[in-house]
Amino acid sequence: MTTVSPITNMVQNIGGTYINVTGLVPAGTDSHTYEPAPSDVKTLRAADMIIVNGLDLELPTLILAKKIKKAGTPILQLGNRVLKEEDWQYDFSFPREHGHPNPHLWLNIELVMRYAEIIKENLIALDPANKQGYLANTATYLAKLQKLDQAIFKCVATIPESNRKLITYHDSFAYFAPRYGMTVIAAVQPADFSEPGPQEVISIIKQIRKTGVPAIFGSDVFPSKVMEQIAREANVKFIDQLSDDELPAPPNHSFIGMMVSNMTVMTEALSGNPTCMANVDASNSAF
Repeated sequence: MTTVSPITNMVQNIGGTYINVTGLVPAGTDSHTYEPAPSDVKTLRAADMIIVNGLDLELPTLILAKKIKKAGTPILQLGNRVLKEEDWQYDFSFPREHGHPNPHLWLNIELVMRYAEIIKENLIALDPANKQGYLANTATYLAKLQKLDQAIFKCVATIPESNRKLITYHDSFAYFAPRYGMTVIAAVQPADFSEPGPQEVISIIKQIRKTGVPAIFGSDVFPSKVMEQIAREANVKFIDQLSDDELPAPPNHSFIGMMVSNMTVMTEALSGNPTCMANVDASNSAF
């Protein structure tokens, strides 16, 4: 059992035909506020392994899982294994005083490659008979991730240096930005996931004008008319097509496909060359 769609897809690619994967969080659902449904109890009880992102993203699910899972079922918190606590990020949507770090590690492909290694090791421990299959699947997947990682660097290199700034609705890019040479200027959504107030809106408009960013970004999971208002008043483009956890429609229905879509949209909006993603393989392995 997994939680958010990107992690579900990673596990599917590494596990292949050797495992059955159930993703708990429905597509298009806000993973931060998701509460397990009564029907999830059966899934959690049946699971041989529970794989979550961690860093406090799935607290209600974790609490329930610990109560009802089989005694021998491990709970794998990927983010907690990949990053030491001193490297956790706190920011606009995740202020330190609230005690919950930004959990969006999977937008940094270097960290995803470490996720993949941890998933592989734990699947082999669970099912050693299929070790060679897991090793082969992981090698294939890591090769795709490495090409994606390289392509993201190429995309950012085509964006004028003055435009390598992100203003988003939800603060999903805290681990992405420092790896790829971008800066998160602001996130519009307050830490309590409400809509921003008038003073916050005015402050963000001033920031946009001061920094000269040509576009601001929203997402389908967090629809916000406030973003449209901010873009209109600041005279910049509003792009509502970035995704931090919703996978695109087929044929690129994969985590890599999500990142290809994100980078194509982001690069073009910030006056870069979106063809940088043209040679990335977004297909899934057989599962």
